[in-house]
Amino acid sequence: MMRTLGIDYGTKRVGLAMSDAGGKFATPLEVIQISKPQLAIDSILKIIQREGVERIVVGLPLNMDDSIGSAARSVISWAKQLSSRSGKPVIFVDERLSSFAAEQTLIDRKRGGEKITRKSKQNRLDAHAAVGFLRDFLDGKLEAIDLAGR
Repeated sequence: MMRTLGIDYGTKRVGLAMSDAGGKFATPLEVIQISKPQLAIDSILKIIQREGVERIVVGLPLNMDDSIGSAARSVISWAKQLSSRSGKPVIFVDERLSSFAAEQTLIDRKRGGEKITRKSKQNRLDAHAAVGFLRDFLDGKLEAIDLAGR
């Protein structure tokens, strides 16, 4: 199998998740605070090299009618730059429900007694969202989005 990096790209934070070498499990890696999209690429390139990443799965914020809006277009543009600079293939998946699922996971963990402050929750949410869609992709529950057909 191969190491896969999951990316939940946002304008202020980029959540990262990583698969194991066998491609079965996904775990939160980190959340990068960004001021410029280019700086996020520089940080991620170091992670790709350090972790031996072979492919990248990026969550695409589609509109509810499945169309590609301005937010999704900026993610596509950013991810294509990352792909060309890293030499790694980028796969886009639908991330619409991942942030909601991540929030539910953190709420459940807090109810279970884990100490989660509002600030730490905000910081972890993006990485957990990336875990959600990366795990669903690895499990075959999320299809790659074919941009050519749009």
